[in-house]
Amino acid sequence: MRKSFFSFVAVVFCVFCLNAQNLTVATFNVRNDSNTEDAKNGNGWSQRYPYIAQMILFNGFDVFGAQEVLHHQLNDLLGSLPGYDYIGVGRDDGKTAGEYAPIFYKKEKVELIKTGNFWLSQQTEFPNKGWDAVLPRICTWGEFKDKDGKFRFWFFNLHMDHVGVIARQESAKLVLSKIKEMCGNDPVILTGDFNVDQTHESYRLLNESGVLNDSFEKAQIRYALNGTFNAWDPDLKTDSRIDHVFVTNSFVVNKYGVLTDTYRSPRVDSKTVQSGNFPKEVSLKEYDARLLSDHFPVRVELTFDKKKK
Repeated sequence: MRKSFFSFVAVVFCVFCLNAQNLTVATFNVRNDSNTEDAKNGNGWSQRYPYIAQMILFNGFDVFGAQEVLHHQLNDLLGSLPGYDYIGVGRDDGKTAGEYAPIFYKKEKVELIKTGNFWLSQQTEFPNKGWDAVLPRICTWGEFKDKDGKFRFWFFNLHMDHVGVIARQESAKLVLSKIKEMCGNDPVILTGDFNVDQTHESYRLLNESGVLNDSFEKAQIRYALNGTFNAWDPDLKTDSRIDHVFVTNSFVVNKYGVLTDTYRSPRVDSKTVQSGNFPKEVSLKEYDARLLSDHFPVRVELTFDKKKK
């Protein structure tokens, strides 16, 4: 009887494994390297990107969307992320000029089937500004196949305009129409810096569409001690989430986390701190807490179950 029970459990487990595939995804606005004030204030790209790469590798992102990535930043990240490749183009010329909204993916985990992009505008096929946007905005997409389970999924990544209210609403409608047109009933992940939090209309257009769900709301385990924008200040707190990961119903959201990592940079006048509360063998020095970007990355663990497709 006992042997039969364990055999039954083993069969159920194997069936679940055959029907379910796990994927760790993320979104991260890394902050473009065009603002000279960042370096003056101790937040320069050359100082930050090695820590960004370490964070990505440690957290095991299988596929992630990034925003505000200039071409040299793209090369820096690729050089620091062994085993990763990317898709995407610069938004200013459709080649290498301007910010990318790239999708990075781990080559041993997923295989790229096809890719493309479209501009968030009335004219989607070439670089231009849409509606009341002040900058050209682009969406990158890829169709992937999981190398372990052979299931296919679509991944979209974008950066909506920071000024144009109409542009954000129309961009949400455009992305939804593209997903319906291109993907059918296939599983879809949409990441990005949407420049609006969970209270705004363009967010609701996506989350209440019947197609996509905010992974924050669907997560079985949630670790979000802060919102996703920090203005370069580790001491600020907000409930606003402007960086989102949306998924279709075919995904179970196991975990959702806002990663509020900091690193340390030495002070010019750094002093050794003495205290009676730790062993004398421990040496502490004063350092400044630094953020990886003016946004926090969002990490989401997903399970795809083909029975829910």
